[in-house]
Amino acid sequence: MKRGKVMLKDKKYFLFDIDGTLAVDDVIFDGSRELISYIDRIGGRSFYITNNSTKSRKDYVEKFRRWGICTDEMQFMTASYAACRYLKKRYGGKKLFVVGTPSFVEELKDAGLAVTEQTEADVACVVVGFDRTLTYGKVEAACELLFRPGMDYVATNPDLCCPVSYGFVPDCGGICEMLKAATGRKPYYVGKPDAGIIDICLEQVDGRKEEALVVGDRLYTDIACGIRAGVETALVYTGEAKREDLEETRFMPDYTYENIRRMYEEITESRRDQGED
Repeated sequence: MKRGKVMLKDKKYFLFDIDGTLAVDDVIFDGSRELISYIDRIGGRSFYITNNSTKSRKDYVEKFRRWGICTDEMQFMTASYAACRYLKKRYGGKKLFVVGTPSFVEELKDAGLAVTEQTEADVACVVVGFDRTLTYGKVEAACELLFRPGMDYVATNPDLCCPVSYGFVPDCGGICEMLKAATGRKPYYVGKPDAGIIDICLEQVDGRKEEALVVGDRLYTDIACGIRAGVETALVYTGEAKREDLEETRFMPDYTYENIRRMYEEITESRRDQGED
């Protein structure tokens, strides 16, 4: 179903969320491969703007390879990559305490950042990501640092939960809510809904915003990101958002679909009706 006046068949650049939109865990949804193949066929480009900071861009290239989809690192604008860019500008040469997966820690180090997992005296900032290796020791250390006067606090993304095969698990935003309950501190979030991630993608292809579409399953990150960037949005009901959420949200999508398969079918049907396929 669509609200906007611009037809989806005219879109060339698709900026997809992954978890809950194209796939869940290691299972890709029906229609995802077909839609990505269609975008390649019309000379467009797919980007993947995920707030999942457990994996690096290299990890995602490999994951998509296992699904039979050829990608390159520049197609992935992950929360961890956005965090690297942000932290390098503001904390180059300063020590960062990181709550995150080994992959996230390694990505920060590869970016030339000084990373520690200890409560050292010269730590300048606490950095929190979606950490599937979270321990209570990490939580205690983060709390200790956040009570220090002047300690900066940055997190990769505000998502409260992440879709998995059996439901949801706490995401980065959920971890930060736990830290807030103990310390009263709120982080600066780097990932979606920050609109800068969309600009980075479109700059690669010299694309116009009217040629782009943000596709996701979450209103307050995916859809909000597109709205802030001035790009049309499509919501799928295969992750967090439900139909009833549209009654109260500030972040109204331009299009809504039951799933990616239905979105793909509407696009291709529209092109056939216009004699373009």
